[in-house]
Amino acid sequence: MREAAGRIRVPALVIGTGIAGLTAALALAQRGVKVLVLTKADEPDDCNTRWAQGGIIYFGKRDSPSALVRDVLAAGAGLCNAEAVRFLAQEGPRVVEEVLIRDAGVPFSRTREGDLDFTREGAHSVARIVHSADATGKAIELALLARVKAEKDVRIWAGATAVDLITARHHSSDVQQRYALQDPCLGAYVLDAAGAVHTVLADFTVLATGGVGSLFLHTTNTRHAIGDGLAMAARAGAAVLNLEYVQFHPTTLYHPDAERFLISEALRGEGAVLVNRSGKPFMHRYDRERKDLAPRDVVTRAIVEEMTSRGEPCVYLDLAHNYEGKGKVPIRDRFPTIAATCAKFGIDIATEPIPVVPAAHYFCGGVLADLEGRTTIRNLYAVGEASCTGLHGANRLASTSLLEGLVWGYHAARSIADRIEKGHGFRPSMFRAIPDWRSPGDAQNEDPALIQQDWTTIRNTMWNYVGIVRTGERLGRAVADIRDLEKRLSRFYHETKISREIVDLIHGVHASHLIAQAASKNPVSRGCHYRRN
Repeated sequence: MREAAGRIRVPALVIGTGIAGLTAALALAQRGVKVLVLTKADEPDDCNTRWAQGGIIYFGKRDSPSALVRDVLAAGAGLCNAEAVRFLAQEGPRVVEEVLIRDAGVPFSRTREGDLDFTREGAHSVARIVHSADATGKAIELALLARVKAEKDVRIWAGATAVDLITARHHSSDVQQRYALQDPCLGAYVLDAAGAVHTVLADFTVLATGGVGSLFLHTTNTRHAIGDGLAMAARAGAAVLNLEYVQFHPTTLYHPDAERFLISEALRGEGAVLVNRSGKPFMHRYDRERKDLAPRDVVTRAIVEEMTSRGEPCVYLDLAHNYEGKGKVPIRDRFPTIAATCAKFGIDIATEPIPVVPAAHYFCGGVLADLEGRTTIRNLYAVGEASCTGLHGANRLASTSLLEGLVWGYHAARSIADRIEKGHGFRPSMFRAIPDWRSPGDAQNEDPALIQQDWTTIRNTMWNYVGIVRTGERLGRAVADIRDLEKRLSRFYHETKISREIVDLIHGVHASHLIAQAASKNPVSRGCHYRRN
């Protein structure tokens, strides 16, 4: 890696430090490729992966790739890319074994006999999910991060915010480069913690920026999940797809003093039943066969209907009276993180139901990518939640998220390493033609109160108008309101000195506009895009 006067040159740039980004970085380094990994968070483990609870799909007893394919396709409501689904089913177990179990040594939970402990979640036909108690994401994130930090060819740059992707058509001073049929990505402009913008030039760039949950008022995501990868890729001209399919998790902790804390689907996999305030189950009225193990979109809308029809602020998840692991692992030992968090708010999950409400959880759309993670922009890859391979279709099957990030991060790295070995990088002249960043404005008029209010507007608009239940009128208002805000913020951006807060706001409003537009244009209810009219 060469660095001078704000210009950095690397073979591979990875933006994001969740499971997809870390897996890509690790696999690249193991092939001898030098990698720069960016995260805008102050700590690399501050990402959605760390907060994933339930587990990751492996290969259960009486399981088969074809059975997993059927389950993913059923959850995806007829919109899945069948090729991507088959790819995940075939490659998933092998990559879990190679990367997570053998290489990273993730401490997955075991039975008393020492075997992997498999659990089942909603819409799965068999128990095929391995976990680390109820903090699987944390276990995976810390194990992968430790492995990546041990690689001499990987540099992790925390507190680094990607401002924009660099492409020849948009940024090159060489006119001739603008006529290529496929616009190449040559890296990104990156804002450091001190406020300086660096020109990071790379032969290959990997977007692993995660999802969009924090564009909504209620979410299970970290504050960093604002669709920045989606916004940057769309501005660069990359194809994006299925943006209207935002999955809402049915169960997050409801308490006036608690931020939205995820209550894992694994609880329902272990027998937990959704009940109303009177303690009566209701899921049989919405999905007679699967009941509480129905797909997330079905469960989420059922909860909303129960809350609306009864005028209640929440419903309840009763594990205490329905736990199927009685006599094996006590509830508080099986779900220690959830038990401890609920206990802080006076709720004992071993003896009483948990109050829950839905929240924005996962983005099924994103930057269009193939089975290797390649996008429509040359040498730009997208992996994990930032991408759309068609794997999830209109609704994601539980515990496929971590596996998707793992499999596509791994295969994107293999693709890049193969192409580097074949000399498919860029000529030095292409990098020399890229100018350094020029700040759009230098006025010192950044106002934290205005920025906070703009975020409040975005999140309330997305939750109220582009949320669980959508209508044409709501979506039309969302598109108009967000478009107006985006225009105002664009003027503000071009007048004001750049900062992480302003960059995030610009990314967030652009991503929100794209999602609202996609939802407005699609009149067909399918999966997690549900329209009343």
